[in-house]
Amino acid sequence: MNAHPQRAPQPELVFVALVAANRVIGDGQSQPWHFREDLQRFKALTSGHPLLMGRATFEAIGRLLPGRESVVLTRSPSWSAPGAHLAHDIDEAVTLAAGLPGGEQIMVVGGGQIYQALLPRATRLELTECDAPAQGEVLFPEVDPAQWVEIARDDRCAFAFVTYRRR
Repeated sequence: MNAHPQRAPQPELVFVALVAANRVIGDGQSQPWHFREDLQRFKALTSGHPLLMGRATFEAIGRLLPGRESVVLTRSPSWSAPGAHLAHDIDEAVTLAAGLPGGEQIMVVGGGQIYQALLPRATRLELTECDAPAQGEVLFPEVDPAQWVEIARDDRCAFAFVTYRRR
């Protein structure tokens, strides 16, 4: 008999975001830009994995995305979205997402408060970094080079696809 029960492996928390040069990710209702290549990359990265997002991000997307379960974090006990999984705190959201198909990788897709709250647990950042600043109040957390190392970069015309891994 094993005296130490095996713990379930921790899911990988992957942040996926489109980030302006001034760290703006939105104005509270939408992203500053929409690049076709970024949307294609988003789909490729997130398909088959649960999406974890805040209520405002879910409402900005406006629907469930095919091939992905959505876990929506909300403070409102009365808010609902048919087909979405609801959570009312960060730990509940992560546990719920980890139990869904593809939950060994949870794709955290916003917004700013969700990124900030989960940053200490994030293992990888998949960012589309834009060359220009944008208008908006919602910011992506600071990427501290002491904690993150860039492992891949694909430069495009006005932006780059960049992958960071926690040190």
